[in-house]
Amino acid sequence: MISLDSGMHRAVLFDLDGTLVDTAPDMVRVLQALQDARGIPPVPYDIGRSEVSNGANGLLRLGFPDADDAVREALRQEFLDRYAQNVCDRSMLFTGLDILLSHLDETNIPWGVVTNKPQRFTVPLMQALRLAERSACVVSGDTLQQRKPDPAPLLHACKLAGVNPAESLYVGDSSRDIEAGKAAGMGTIAAAYGYIAAEDNPTDWGADLVAADTKELAKFVLKAVSLGP
Repeated sequence: MISLDSGMHRAVLFDLDGTLVDTAPDMVRVLQALQDARGIPPVPYDIGRSEVSNGANGLLRLGFPDADDAVREALRQEFLDRYAQNVCDRSMLFTGLDILLSHLDETNIPWGVVTNKPQRFTVPLMQALRLAERSACVVSGDTLQQRKPDPAPLLHACKLAGVNPAESLYVGDSSRDIEAGKAAGMGTIAAAYGYIAAEDNPTDWGADLVAADTKELAKFVLKAVSLGP
């Protein structure tokens, strides 16, 4: 593991859904609307929330477990079309993270986003939350041919931001985030407050640190970039 106590890190990259932004209200609502339109009892919000990091495919597997491939593909297209219309209706930064980003902005510590979310949704979401103009880089799930857990998107983000991966942090709420960060040679922090399925345990992912909540995440990040005790 990489020590995050040295204060030698110079940049911070975040996963998007479940780490930086709480997108579950909008994404689960789309799934529930699809179910309701077909006379299926909607999944409870808390159960749907735990699948949001797996995107539309994960939510549809949860909401329509018996659908065959053809039906699920049609559902996926409808899900994406519905979501595109309300990509940032109720989504918002997790509590306290705007303050963290402001600290990074004020001290010229570059930060960015690396997500598996398609650019079609990433860009308008970032724009709606006024994050696009503040971030040093944004890499979506279709920016490259590779997606996390492949480290390529993280390495590409570091190149865009002009930072060394070995001096950068990656924060994410899934095992693939930590796997990608470690493969890229970055410090890693698991966001245990994110969209964690019941069978997952962030302490098993091999992250350098595990943040129980956003307050703890801010403390870890600020210390790693020499802005905190």
